[in-house]
Amino acid sequence: MENKQENIEKLETSNNRASFINQTVGQIAATNYRNALLFKKYGIDFCCGGKKSLGDACEKKGIDINILEHELETISKENCTGTLAYSDWTPSFLAEYIINTHHTYVKDILPEMKFFSAKVANVHGQEHPELLKIQELVGAINEELTSHMMKEEQILFPYIKTLYEASLEKNFTPNAPFGTVKNPISMMVAEHEFAGSCLSQIRELTNDYTLPSEACGSYQLLYNMLHAFEEDLHLHIHLENNILFPSAIALENKKNN
Repeated sequence: MENKQENIEKLETSNNRASFINQTVGQIAATNYRNALLFKKYGIDFCCGGKKSLGDACEKKGIDINILEHELETISKENCTGTLAYSDWTPSFLAEYIINTHHTYVKDILPEMKFFSAKVANVHGQEHPELLKIQELVGAINEELTSHMMKEEQILFPYIKTLYEASLEKNFTPNAPFGTVKNPISMMVAEHEFAGSCLSQIRELTNDYTLPSEACGSYQLLYNMLHAFEEDLHLHIHLENNILFPSAIALENKKNN
């Protein structure tokens, strides 16, 4: 009897692990943000790299997938009452949350990052030429995200809200000026990848935000801002790529069927 029970438990564990392996990193992160934090601990990109399978992501990073799966299983069994259930929110509410939380933060911090990246590059650029490249990358991020957020706030997010309203009113068919919601979403995902690539270059140039011994207050502040910005953008992109955008596509598919 005990052997039979043991076999059942082994089979259940095997099935759970197989399901993790077959899911993408983005899908796993979307079910519980603690999964996303776990991926972050292991250096697994769940934002722009969210379409990779867990197996592929572990192989690329040289991570023992059995250890990671065990930690994911532990998280799934724990009571996570303190975790925000982003995937349970309506698309309309999530879109507003992204605007009010992450877009507001980006708009506030980008001018400061531009100012201090220029100031620090001007003072320390001769001894640390990587600062000149960092200034350039910050400028590129600012230009990209400023335009990006405007397109989301004025075009894509309002349409996603309309799609959600249409799902509640069966006789209501939204008018999409861009054909399908997949078109602007593809553009937004590409722009996310560009911003993510810029931040990856900054992390590499700064040696994971390691300050030189002679770093002044402005130097320290710049690195702190860059690090905090990267942390926020990871969650920002995760909420859009892995939760909001798939929800919008599902709503549109449902409406068209």
